[in-house]
Amino acid sequence: MQTYLWIALGSALGGVLRHGMVEWVTTLAGKGFPVGTLLVNLTGSFFIGVFAVVAQPATGWWGSEPGRAFLVAGICGGYTTFSAFSLQTLQLARDGHWPAAGWNILLSVTLCLAGVWLGFRAGELFSR
Repeated sequence: MQTYLWIALGSALGGVLRHGMVEWVTTLAGKGFPVGTLLVNLTGSFFIGVFAVVAQPATGWWGSEPGRAFLVAGICGGYTTFSAFSLQTLQLARDGHWPAAGWNILLSVTLCLAGVWLGFRAGELFSR
């Protein structure tokens, strides 16, 4: 039960961080292309890579089941917005903005995979 409470707390924090990031980026970049969602998914992918390496049993509380759940399922799960990405891509396609929909798919998948790889590498460096 305690693990679920940590996930709930992490999800709340991640959701607030996501909303703030998307609002801030949309204010800067405008509403034409979902740059905020792309940035959230990229940074979320990076941090889940970091947490996957750093939150190991040898790291104390962060590596415990509640600690990993708080970081990975909670914060990253609440922060990343793959469902929002999917809906926004569908809306772009339905509105006839096929190039933007294609770019959103290509950039999101490519950059987020790169982000998780970079995060994993950073996690390895931090854990040494």
